[in-house]
Amino acid sequence: MAVALLGIKETAPGERRVALTPETARKLGALGITVWYQPGAGQAAGFTDAAYDDAGARAFDAARWAEIDILLCVQAPAAEVLAQLKPGASVVGLLTPAADPALAALASDDRLHLFPLQQLPRTTRAQAMDVLSSQAGMAGYKAALIAAERAPRFFPMLTTAAGTVRPAKVLVIGAGVAGLQAIATSRRLGAQVEGFDVRPETREQIQSLGARFLDLGVSAVGEGGYARALTDEERAEQQRRLGDHLRSVDVVVCTAAVPGRRAPTIVTAAMVEGMAAGSVIVDLAAESGGNCELTQPGECIEHQGVTIDGPLGLASRGATQASEMYARNLMNFVALFVRDGQLGFDWEDELLAKTRWQA
Repeated sequence: MAVALLGIKETAPGERRVALTPETARKLGALGITVWYQPGAGQAAGFTDAAYDDAGARAFDAARWAEIDILLCVQAPAAEVLAQLKPGASVVGLLTPAADPALAALASDDRLHLFPLQQLPRTTRAQAMDVLSSQAGMAGYKAALIAAERAPRFFPMLTTAAGTVRPAKVLVIGAGVAGLQAIATSRRLGAQVEGFDVRPETREQIQSLGARFLDLGVSAVGEGGYARALTDEERAEQQRRLGDHLRSVDVVVCTAAVPGRRAPTIVTAAMVEGMAAGSVIVDLAAESGGNCELTQPGECIEHQGVTIDGPLGLASRGATQASEMYARNLMNFVALFVRDGQLGFDWEDELLAKTRWQA
């Protein structure tokens, strides 16, 4: 029998994305896969059930759980839901088995194959499957728009009958995918933009977008394209220089992250208190604790005249295109172990072996 694949309807609060789109349903069907979708799965992202039907997917009913070989999701459903899948089925998505013992238990003794795509090796071959990069792009874009909306001033320079309005000065901390997108978006809005990252190789990327590279004299080159954690001495020097610089900045967009760890604290309470009244901080790193010491994840607060926003689920705010990119990432990953409608796991393939969760 052909492989059966299911794209589920997300149930996590605020999650509007979907792991299967009509486009990827059609393409997966062309691989010989029988594609199922839960009714209403794509509604929040703008994809109707009729569009899935037209793409050749079939509406799923609860009696078919034991027939499913591959389940695609954004966030993992409850463990008791996944327990209904047939032994040996695969679950692909932004899974967190390390933080969910019930989910991790399902991977024991090969009961289920769990593929948390956050673990995907960051290689050239894996780029088409890199969900972190595709979703970070949307998050960085939305963060810049939130900053523009929160700021009590125009981003661009304007010449008016009342005089010339200088452009807002925006500093983006972190030059990964999210940070670079925030820089590009802020530049398009007309702001004067600076980018800061402890990895010196990001200088050219920041400058290529028309922004200025802020050099604080601290380098923290890590592995796999990420930054390493700073030493206490490096952090102290960075904070001293950054604190002085922030006095002249109107907007800060924070995006710095270290994989698998809490986001580094870069903007301290003392730095915030040294910023001008009316300044804005949008902390995209709120998802993993925040780069600003005062960030309250999911909240927008004011501290001594400075607005600090810690938005969550930014990629979901652009659910249509975020879903399109995410679903393509998953489709490319599934193609690693489905051939002519049949499963075939090559555990010598590092993309499969290193992404698979091992308890």
